[in-house]
Amino acid sequence: MSKIKPAKGSPYARILGVGGYRPTRVVPNEVILETIDSSDEWIRSRSGIATRHWASPQETVAAMSVEASGKALADAGVSPEQIGAVIVSTVSHFKQTPAVATEIAHRIGAVKPAAFDISAGCAGFGYGLTLAKGMVVEGSAQYVLVIGVERLSDLTDLEDRATAFLFGDGAGAVVVGPSDEPAIGPTVWGSEGDKSETIKQTVPWDEYLGKGGGEKFPAITQEGQAVFRWAVFEMAKVAQQALDAAGITADDLDVFIPHQANMRIIDSMVKTLKLPDHVTVARDVETTGNTSAASIPLAMERLLATGAAKSGDTALVIGFGAGLVYAATVVTLP
Repeated sequence: MSKIKPAKGSPYARILGVGGYRPTRVVPNEVILETIDSSDEWIRSRSGIATRHWASPQETVAAMSVEASGKALADAGVSPEQIGAVIVSTVSHFKQTPAVATEIAHRIGAVKPAAFDISAGCAGFGYGLTLAKGMVVEGSAQYVLVIGVERLSDLTDLEDRATAFLFGDGAGAVVVGPSDEPAIGPTVWGSEGDKSETIKQTVPWDEYLGKGGGEKFPAITQEGQAVFRWAVFEMAKVAQQALDAAGITADDLDVFIPHQANMRIIDSMVKTLKLPDHVTVARDVETTGNTSAASIPLAMERLLATGAAKSGDTALVIGFGAGLVYAATVVTLP
């Protein structure tokens, strides 16, 4: 018989607060058209994107995360000293070590929390949320700060007609804590590594450095049509699995918050899932662009701030991207 004592956590976990930060510079499509042969109409029709935010040198991954975290903590009514863990999902923090989570934890005033980064691309927020839920239920942390943050403008090839218009910068954060009732459903997550070449960094860092930086700086590239088909058909199945795992149907949903990759993907998923008209759908991509790991919490924050969604609503969230990886779950909005 095991001598290990059982965990003394909460029976359930929930999102208690959300915060977001968008860089001050707003970049319209006209700026993108200075370096690619396209049109505003083509960009909007292909992606639904009209503007995106690009960070200044001062708006670092850490700085944006601190701003979003402060808002999330205030929204949750939780002090930095109560945070037991900080999880940061990002692919655009260029310092390999230490984890940027440790810097963020220090800057917000957390006291010796667990702190680490994860690299799960556009599904990263869902991965972090799932880990945070486990920590709260297990009892290893009472409150967990989950951050999705990107400076994808640093990894954008402005001469690549397929991707130059897609990416934006920003940070979104949530505080996860104890709950007396289920408020974060089971996560349906996974990967399809055989498709990893469809979204990737153009040049590995070691090759770039080995050639003395003589090549074009590494950027994110993707096979658009292959990604579109995968996202629309396969991710709709994953989204349905998340609904099934939570024991609800599309009729029970109030809100749908998919990764803000592309408006056409979002609209196609809504159609495939046969979401009722009463379901509010996040379409933050129009003015924020694709912010990878930050897109779901940023979209969630905007829906709540504008009143398009309200506290207590039932929301389906799903992230998917490079890897190819994915994560979907049903949550109660803070």
